[in-house]
Amino acid sequence: MKVVALAGGVGGARLAAGLQEALPAGDLTVVVNTADDFELWGLYISPDLDTVMYTLAGLENPETGWGIRGDTFFSLEMLGRYGEDTWFLLGDRDMATHILRTVRLKEGRTPTEVAAGLAGALGVPARLLPMCDERVSTVVETPGGPLEFQEYFVRRGQRDEVLGVSFRGIERARPTPAVREALASAGLIVLCPSNPVVSIGPILAVPGMKEALCGSRAPKVAVSPLVGGRALKGPADRMLLSLGHEPSARGVARLYRGLVDGMVIDRVDEDEREDIEGLGMEVLATDAVMRGAEDRARLAREVLGFGRGLGR
Repeated sequence: MKVVALAGGVGGARLAAGLQEALPAGDLTVVVNTADDFELWGLYISPDLDTVMYTLAGLENPETGWGIRGDTFFSLEMLGRYGEDTWFLLGDRDMATHILRTVRLKEGRTPTEVAAGLAGALGVPARLLPMCDERVSTVVETPGGPLEFQEYFVRRGQRDEVLGVSFRGIERARPTPAVREALASAGLIVLCPSNPVVSIGPILAVPGMKEALCGSRAPKVAVSPLVGGRALKGPADRMLLSLGHEPSARGVARLYRGLVDGMVIDRVDEDEREDIEGLGMEVLATDAVMRGAEDRARLAREVLGFGRGLGR
């Protein structure tokens, strides 16, 4: 069965890795958010794409979920000696990825082609696809004014209240032929436990993406990134609340209403089952916390089994 996962961030990367382990090589395609991409010191950086790629390659730092395990930071230290503000942590091996991506983009290759080359070189068996080949940038509206996403997320530590989120350049974006083909041929589509506003949100905002998803005959499953009303990592709970959404599995389900057929929630949110089912979704309540490789593999198998059974 061909599976397409929509992902961004650490939670999405971890479930994608579980799906990759549970499926035959070549049966998983991961469509990744690229609206948090940005440039720094002349390098084109794709944080979500690289987090997913390193995790699928088995290279991720298990303590942070992002970056490369055992990486060093000598280049960053030298930049600091030159007086640069080293607010965004780039490891030495990580920097090689950004250098090569930048060179290949300047040579005229598309982000889709570059991602395929990098992931292939790292031995990733899954197909890794950017959500689009056009440049899209997430902008966060705060009481102090608009912030570029990495400014809000990393430099300012997500401490600003989020009053709104927009995606600069989204009107020019389109799903790539590779994304369209993957969705059309999928046997199951999974929305990973990623932030529904700034990780899954940009993917769904690409003009034509929702239509491609709804046009697919594959069952669609979303996995809640919130457990007991709290985000396991990142600001999703606070962001949902400040944007006027309920910070809960039920609140996430409302955002995906009309798009997905099933919702996976943690057992602690079992009391929300009836409300979610009232939105027209079937519900699987399980242990949705991925503490390690065993958990992500187990959860992936449960998601696949749940998805196969939807609508029967």
